[in-house]
Formats: sequence, C-alpha cells, structure tokens
Amino acid sequence: MIRFILVQNRQGKTRLEKWYQTYTEQERLKLKAEVHRTVASRDQKHQSNFVEFHNHRVVYRRYAGLFFCFCIDTNDNELAYLEAIHLFVEVLDSYHGNVCELDLVFNFYRVYQVLDEMILAGEIQETSRSVILGRLDQLDKLE
Repeated sequence: MIRFILVQNRQGKTRLEKWYQTYTEQERLKLKAEVHRTVASRDQKHQSNFVEFHNHRVVYRRYAGLFFCFCIDTNDNELAYLEAIHLFVEVLDSYHGNVCELDLVFNFYRVYQVLDEMILAGEIQETSRSVILGRLDQLDKLE
C-alpha cells in the first residue's frame, strides 16, 4: 500500500502531496523534510531508487528538477511502484504536453485528477496509459 506520494523540487518545495494514511500537520511537515533530505542527498549514479524510511520504504525517481516519491510498505514490490512513477510522468507528459514544474503548480487540479485515475486508496488501480488518457478526455468533455 502507498502511504503517501510527494513531488518535490530540488530546493525541497513540495509541488504535489497525496496522503493515504492519517498524519497530523506536524508529522506531515516533518515527513516532507525528512524525505527530501534523504532523497536529495543520494548519488543518482551509484545508489538505487529505494530507501528504507522509518518502517516503510521510499521509492523515488528524479525527472529534471523534480523528485517523485512514493512511500510504500516494506513487503511491496519496489519495481512495480518505480514503473507506476514512470507511468504517472508519461501520462502527465501526454496530458500537458511535456510537463514541467509550472504545470504542477498552476494546473494542480489536473495533476490530482491524473493521480486519482491511477491510484485509489493507496493502491494502483489502472496501469494502461491509453485507458487513463481516455478517461481524462471524457472528464474534460464534461467540463
């Protein structure tokens, strides 16, 4: 199960956060800072994209200046979540046309819409890029 999802830039500003487990506001701030410190300090060439974090594991991937981080249970398949991160970025690229940090800031509602189409209650629900994009197109037509 996914505990939380964070997308942060190199400076540690959180551009997207989705919590699937209950945390207080202080705990959330502490977790965001700890995750950024842990992920940003790692060597991208010589270390893996998986980090033990408290009683969980953080799976992350860096795209340009953004870190996409999923905190998962230790017994979950890390590679499946690494692929889910890549699928999320691919769908955002297709939906926004070469997504950047500003798209996440100014079109946050669409980013959450993409995330909600992929993940439900902390579990991956859809892994087909074409199905996700089709649903998003249907939702756009309703607006």
